[in-house]
Amino acid sequence: MSLACNVCKKTSAEASIKRCAKCSDTPYCSRECQKADWKVHKKICGKTTSSQPGGSSGSKPAFSPPKGLQQGISCPFTRLDKNTWLHNRPETDVYALLIDSYRLRVEDDCAMGGGADPDSIYGGAPDGLGGFKRYLKTVESRRGLLPAWWSPEKAQACQDLGMDKSQWCNLSSTVEKSDIIEQYGDAQFPMQLRMFAEAALGRGPGGSNGAPMRGMMMAMEQGNLPDGYATAHMDLATGNVMHH
Repeated sequence: MSLACNVCKKTSAEASIKRCAKCSDTPYCSRECQKADWKVHKKICGKTTSSQPGGSSGSKPAFSPPKGLQQGISCPFTRLDKNTWLHNRPETDVYALLIDSYRLRVEDDCAMGGGADPDSIYGGAPDGLGGFKRYLKTVESRRGLLPAWWSPEKAQACQDLGMDKSQWCNLSSTVEKSDIIEQYGDAQFPMQLRMFAEAALGRGPGGSNGAPMRGMMMAMEQGNLPDGYATAHMDLATGNVMHH
């Protein structure tokens, strides 16, 4: 039986059907249908994912992200805190993460009224290579953020990947939080990208400080939150409050 959109009932033969990135269950044919169904879907979507961040005491640690890279990692927020988030990954994964952390940061800065550099897509340039080169230089200046194998040749390979329009992580297209979640299948992955960019640039979007939330996410990964302890944070790019 063909998969059908939960709203308009179009089948996979009529449209490209994708499942909700958060629960990986409910199918939709478009973002419009997903938005139209959100008031109803959010009541069940959270229930299927609420137990995932910390995991059960007897379960294996989840790897993040579950798709979109050659391999995910365990305890990503702990690695962010130790500045080893990019370490021990395949080279192409490191390139993609650098590119997407830059793309999402540029989107966040523009969304929050931070303006756009003339050589960015938001400033009218055909691609974001100029801004990405500056971003890479800043990342390189932060001791320990990049893996030990990084070199000028690897930096060029990273830029080349970003200029390959056949790649999802290309510098000729913009990206939003929802795109990141859909591509990587992890509702918390935009937060990881933002925290890495903050470590590189010294500040979060709009001058925010992600350290308190990073500490909370680390505690969740390590099972150090008291039973029944609830946390909430605001997505600085949208103003939405999310509960954990």
